[in-house]
Amino acid sequence: MQEARLEVRPARPADVPSLVLLRLANAEAHLALDADTYRVPQREAVVRHFTAVLADETGRDGVLVAEIDGRVVGMVEVSPHPDPPEHQILRPEPSAQVHTVVLPDARGLGVGSALVLAAERWATSRGVRYLSAGIHHRNADAVRFYGRHGYTDAGVSLGKSVDQRLGMRRGRTIG
Repeated sequence: MQEARLEVRPARPADVPSLVLLRLANAEAHLALDADTYRVPQREAVVRHFTAVLADETGRDGVLVAEIDGRVVGMVEVSPHPDPPEHQILRPEPSAQVHTVVLPDARGLGVGSALVLAAERWATSRGVRYLSAGIHHRNADAVRFYGRHGYTDAGVSLGKSVDQRLGMRRGRTIG
């Protein structure tokens, strides 16, 4: 039996249909985690996004794909964060968000690990010194996956939904 050949490479415009499939499959999986937080984006919006990112000659965002025997089975996006404005207290540090997606039938084959390693190389080659992965707290598999690759808890992100009516006082909008 011949072993499957895994290759990670930069995404090309011809990969847009596969990237759309990955994004939409990932969205469906995230709905099961928290339907109040996640949605399935419109296919056309996803097509526009990946078409624009891959056409951007500056290469600001990185999109890499993993293929097994020529079939795209995963992707990783690396999206650099802007530096904090001068008036903020955070030190500027070249950083980026990393987001990995692997089709269910390709999990356990080293695809995700190969994608994360390639993303780290891509980021390092562009001066990025810190990668973060925003993971939903219920996504235990992703927390374990990134943990195995050296990603650690980097703090707590607190949030609150606010009642839009609270912005009204004495008949006018506060803003």
